[in-house]
Amino acid sequence: MRLLNKHVIITGGSSGLGFATAQRMLARGASVSLIARNRIRLVEAAERLQPLVNRAGQRIEIATADVRVRNDVSQAIADLIQRAGPCDVLIAAAGSIQAGAFQQLDEQIFHDLMELNYFGTLNAIRAVVPHMQSRRVGALVAVSSVAGFVGSLGYSAYTPSKFAVRGLMEVLRQELKAYNITSSVVYPSDVPMPVTQSNNGDQSGNNQQQLNPDRLAQAIVRGILKRRFIITADAQSSWVVRVGNFGSPLLNRFFARPLKRSQQQPKPHEDNTPPTGLV
Repeated sequence: MRLLNKHVIITGGSSGLGFATAQRMLARGASVSLIARNRIRLVEAAERLQPLVNRAGQRIEIATADVRVRNDVSQAIADLIQRAGPCDVLIAAAGSIQAGAFQQLDEQIFHDLMELNYFGTLNAIRAVVPHMQSRRVGALVAVSSVAGFVGSLGYSAYTPSKFAVRGLMEVLRQELKAYNITSSVVYPSDVPMPVTQSNNGDQSGNNQQQLNPDRLAQAIVRGILKRRFIITADAQSSWVVRVGNFGSPLLNRFFARPLKRSQQQPKPHEDNTPPTGLV
């Protein structure tokens, strides 16, 4: 798919990966529409993007919506389509991450991450697919995580939400192929791998290749142009995704190594004060 003169809608577009992807799309001659909850940040993002408009007819549109609320995001997308034309590409980049030991995380966090990361993605996709089906063309891009392929220690609330995104896109890849709609899943290295655990329960990692929005945005553009289902931006995430389920026993042993080492190390004398707070 060429991006020149296309209309790209991006959820979570006011910052981070969504904003970086908008920059790349404008450079390719596309019009972009940004969706986020905070209108002030959306206006600021649009102003920062304006100098990148270099072709007649290129547009930057914004709409406030909470992607967790289906009617909210459906109305926002309908308004953007009316203003800037049919949606050619949807990039569902809205999301959040929360780390913490399983027993220390409040139950609401599990619900919140599933609502935002999975249902927020689902709601946006459901809003654009009928239009794409009627036109028999389109591209859907959803952001998962390397945690969507293998459970990462300390991310028991986050990981299931990203597994769900991956599963959804696996199905849509098959169901929408007949309509010439491509489906892509982005797998950022957004969690430290391998994860280590300190004595106080905090999670940390020795991975230095954390999420680089601009680098990942470049990978998303390449993935759309080449109609790739799997999109990665670094060697680590590429390796994890390609090993995938076939190598999950090996991956699990690899990720568990730092925890095992920390458990074998002598610990200073500790009282029985229970752990506090979330990480």
